[in-house]
Amino acid sequence: MQHIWMATDDDGPLGFVGSRERSIEMLFLDPAVFRRGIGTALLQHACACLPPPDDAPVRLDVNEANEPALRFYLAQGFAVIGRSPLDGDGRPYPLLHLEKH
Repeated sequence: MQHIWMATDDDGPLGFVGSRERSIEMLFLDPAVFRRGIGTALLQHACACLPPPDDAPVRLDVNEANEPALRFYLAQGFAVIGRSPLDGDGRPYPLLHLEKH
């Protein structure tokens, strides 16, 4: 991971996002704060801090079974560009590959 950003409040962490090169590697939120704009803010901040070239796409993977996350990324302007039948560790958890220009 090159960069990790965390959202917090007075009670502690609410979520975090991590990036490497022009890829979002992870985005996790406490379910108690879903639909409050925190995920959007983290994702937008991470994308704004990615290295040049700025016109290169931003990429990420999402578990195919995670429909709420997929809907979130699609609403943020990402599009599905591919699918892998296995996750990064070779387990049978299909991944969707997304990209945003």
